Amino acid sequence: MKLQPDDKIAGVLAPLFALRGAHDLGIGDVGALREFLEWARAAGFRMVQLLPINETGGDHSPYNAISSVALEPTTIELTPDALPDLTAGDLEEIGRSVQAAALRNGPVNYPAVKALKTLLLERAFANFAKAGARTARARRFQKFCRAEAEWLDGYAIFRVLMEENDGSERWDLWPAAQRDPVKTELWLKTSPAAKRRGFEARLRFRKYVQWIAWEQWRAIREEAARQGIALMGDIPFGVSFYSADVWAQPELFDHKWCGGCPPERLLKVDEFTYKWGQNWGIPLYRWPAHRKSDYRWWRQRVHKVRDIFHLFRIDHILGCYRIYGFPWRPDRNAEFLPLTEEQAQELTGGALPHFVPHADDTPAHCIANRAQGEQLLGALVAECGQFRLIGEDLGAVPEYVRPSLHALGIAGFKVPQWENNEDGSMIGGDHYGVLSLATYATHDHPTLREMWEIWMSAIALAEDGGPDTWPARDAAWAEVRRFATWCGFEVLCITPFTEEIHAKIVRTLFASNSWMAVLMITDVFATTERFNVPGAVSSANWSERLSLPIAEWNGDASLAAKTELVRGIIVETGRSAASSSSSS
Repeated sequence: MKLQPDDKIAGVLAPLFALRGAHDLGIGDVGALREFLEWARAAGFRMVQLLPINETGGDHSPYNAISSVALEPTTIELTPDALPDLTAGDLEEIGRSVQAAALRNGPVNYPAVKALKTLLLERAFANFAKAGARTARARRFQKFCRAEAEWLDGYAIFRVLMEENDGSERWDLWPAAQRDPVKTELWLKTSPAAKRRGFEARLRFRKYVQWIAWEQWRAIREEAARQGIALMGDIPFGVSFYSADVWAQPELFDHKWCGGCPPERLLKVDEFTYKWGQNWGIPLYRWPAHRKSDYRWWRQRVHKVRDIFHLFRIDHILGCYRIYGFPWRPDRNAEFLPLTEEQAQELTGGALPHFVPHADDTPAHCIANRAQGEQLLGALVAECGQFRLIGEDLGAVPEYVRPSLHALGIAGFKVPQWENNEDGSMIGGDHYGVLSLATYATHDHPTLREMWEIWMSAIALAEDGGPDTWPARDAAWAEVRRFATWCGFEVLCITPFTEEIHAKIVRTLFASNSWMAVLMITDVFATTERFNVPGAVSSANWSERLSLPIAEWNGDASLAAKTELVRGIIVETGRSAASSSSSS
């Protein structure tokens, strides 16, 4: 697939779990993605962006996966056509017993959905095993196990140990005999024969699940390419402390220090973030160990993502250069919240949160940080090819990062609201560098409609409120007028989010100079569904689903009209497949 910055494309971001497919079982899967690709192609989009699809743990966050490689089993399409080991009778029997139809309504019910899909996969595996080891499918499975052994073997052991421990990935709370690979091997050797046989059977099942997932995802990648659509995946910079990677290869990770970001003093999100910063809990990397292996673990990670995506972004690519580190794990945040720096040092042996390996406080440190980032990212570009890697470079970006990314051929992000001139006005999209991805929001942000309505609500509240409401009103007026000016229109009074405003906002983004211009699916349809609220502990995070199945979008007058509006803008701004063909 030809992907070059001189060929502008329009993309759409959709969390897979949020898509409602014709045959899904309460969560978006490969089958729903196939339907979405068809809709996206007809709407003029040439890129579909997804969130990470690695297997998640108890919090269900795609950015806190239990493996850097293993795929989330709930993404597997469970129909007889998609999985030959499953029969219509299996689906009917098991689906009836757990009321599968009810799961399709409302948000994702993760415990119920995972239980149902596991039952169906176990039935499929049993059918597969009955067919014997001499079938063509059995030979393909054996080949997969051999080819993927470097990551698959450790993952499978970790995953079965989770089953041994009530489904918990908290390996530091497992029995001492299971807390690392060496001890686990000895534990298995000394276990009764029946226990070993049962463990081996579960290992084969977990490997089978991954085989099915990888076969389906490789196939959907090829299907997307045939439709002229690039699939963009997502690699978080860090991995969960409670992951198969940290358990199986502890030498690559620092078990005491956690990554995060520095204190946020402008927006008081919560007291801890204001005082200490965000402690994400991801273990820091032991970079000397990674360099010694020529970044083998990182190369494997990128290689596997390349297997199923044409493009991928690295979330928080700034961490490749330097990351804000905490000398305690997040479960101790409350303990440190009231402490002074001196009191905190007493508990940590003298350490305080700081940038690792260096703060950008001296020219020498900036040079060292840039060198580290370029060494790692250079290896990844070599592994995946030029212009395939996109860097999420948002936040407090050191001056050297964007020139460094450009030199490596890595497109960075342009969020218009955060790209400002010295006078506070927004930099025009025609001034964006070509090697960039422009978007109004990620999965963490309010939608365009919600953002607009928040501004208007603050202004309306001040009309009947007292002086306490005026600062919020003035800030809202400043933001909405700044944003509207960037989009080429004026706002003189309280104004609803109309179709005309929606069109102007979309058109301005797609008319920018950036190689890629991406809308969230909610911004295509001008709706307000929110997929994640950073820092909020809520069952609503990562579970919101779009209201209608994909098959009904074209039949809904409102959604169809907005799709046609966006399709026209894509053509008008030269980002459609037809525009690409005519320009070449």
